[in-house]
Amino acid sequence: MPIWFKSQMQKAFLEKDRYQIKLLNQCWFYYRKKHCSP
Repeated sequence: MPIWFKSQMQKAFLEKDRYQIKLLNQCWFYYRKKHCSP
């Protein structure tokens, strides 16, 4: 997981920003699907 992504996640959790957390989750799953699938 990229460092910038981790910091964004931590910030969102600290601020209890549900919208941001959902958005980051969707981005992460999309990223993994694109880059980690064979």
